[in-house]
This record gives sequence, C-alpha cells and structure tokens, in this order.
Amino acid sequence: MSDLDVDADGRFRCSWAGSAPEYVEYHDLEWGRPVHGDEALFERLTLEAFQSGLSWLTILRKRESFRAAFAGFEIDAVAAFTDADRARLLADPGIVRNTAKVNAAIANARAAAALRDGDGVGALDALIWSFQPSAGPAPWRMGDVPAAVPESAALAKELKRRGFVFVGPTTMYALMQAVGMVNDHLAGCFRRAG
Repeated sequence: MSDLDVDADGRFRCSWAGSAPEYVEYHDLEWGRPVHGDEALFERLTLEAFQSGLSWLTILRKRESFRAAFAGFEIDAVAAFTDADRARLLADPGIVRNTAKVNAAIANARAAAALRDGDGVGALDALIWSFQPSAGPAPWRMGDVPAAVPESAALAKELKRRGFVFVGPTTMYALMQAVGMVNDHLAGCFRRAG
C-alpha cells in the first residue's frame, strides 16, 4: 500500500492527494464522482485542457478565477466571446494566460453549442458519457493507472471530428477520471467505494 497515505482519522487516501489541502479536498469531494450536465462537463473539459503541461494544483488554485473569466462556463456565453473577450482573458492574471488554450476554450464552447438540436439539453453530456469504459479492477499502485485507454482515444477522435481542440487521448482520460467515468481511486482508498 505504498501509494496510499493515511490521514489523522486513520483513513487511507491515494497518495497524490496528500501534498496540498486543495488536493485533499478535490480528491475527497470531487475526483472520480459522476458529473453530468453540459455546463459542468464543459467546465471540466476546459480545465483539463488548461492543465495540459501544468500542475493540476495550479488549476485548482485558479478555479474560481476561471469560472469568473469564462462566464461560469455557460456554453452559449463562451461561444459568443469576441476578440475583446480574448484580449480580456489573455490579460487576466487570475487564469492561465495561454493563447492556444484560451482559443481552444472558445472553440470548444462553439463546438458544444453546435451539438445541440431541439431543446439542446444534454448533448455534450450524452456524447462524452457514450464513451465510458467498462469498469476494471481497482488499481493497486499509481503505476497501474493508465495514461489513456482505447475509449479515451475514441472520444478524442470524435470530439476532434466535431470541432473540439486540445482534447487528446491523455487529456480525455484525465477527464474520464475527474468526472467519474472511471474509478481510479486505488484499492484501499476510502473514496474507492463511493
């Protein structure tokens, strides 16, 4: 159980979560729990793209600023962002100021909006969750956790086909972990069972 830490209450937790209070809270309350809803999934998709090449802790610490900067991740609002909004975002020290990632967030909002038909409810949710992998055995060590799986590669390919960007197989697997499509809490972690 070397990839588990024990807290003051005697609970075992995935060791990656123990390095900062923000990680503990994210691990215990959010990571690996099912997330549904287009806006909620758009937020996670956007944050995973911004995390690429950075520490997830950086994103967690800037999360509220991201929410404010990106209109609460309301898809139609972000899809309507203009060049002035791009300039505003690139000048905002509260978020990660990366041109490619800012452009990706806006492009992905537009792609998510384009998925809708009729009442438009749940289109992004349905698409993402249609690639949920089958449940596998609980990983015992972090080394047992894959960086990508065939389903994350297929999801990335389908999203790209529909106009999404910054959605590679590894990023999509991180999304799957974050939104509870897979349960990669380690065997013995108190969050593994729910």
